[in-house]
Amino acid sequence: MTKSSGEDPRKTDVKVSLIGGHRLGGATLHERTVTASLIGGADIDLTDIDIPDGTELRITKLSLIGGVGLTVPRDVRVEVRGLRLGGVKDDGPSEPGGPTVRIDAWGLLGGVAVRRG
Repeated sequence: MTKSSGEDPRKTDVKVSLIGGHRLGGATLHERTVTASLIGGADIDLTDIDIPDGTELRITKLSLIGGVGLTVPRDVRVEVRGLRLGGVKDDGPSEPGGPTVRIDAWGLLGGVAVRRG
């Protein structure tokens, strides 16, 4: 991910809400992001950023109820970890190398849906 400012790329972004989800765009994310809510999902769009090969973006989603909708470029590898009642839908590349987005989804209800842009 390219950043034009002098900010620390290892910074962790934290988004918290009681009720309601989060909509996150690639230009506003750093290499690590945590989003937490009691009820509400996360809609994350990473199609407008350049993620260099070998880079790993880590997104952690914590909620009782709420899933993750992730949109990434076609060549990005997505790894989903965590514990939740809900499936994972992703038909993307599984080859090693290239950029990687890792989703750690923790919650009772809610799946992870990956869309390719």
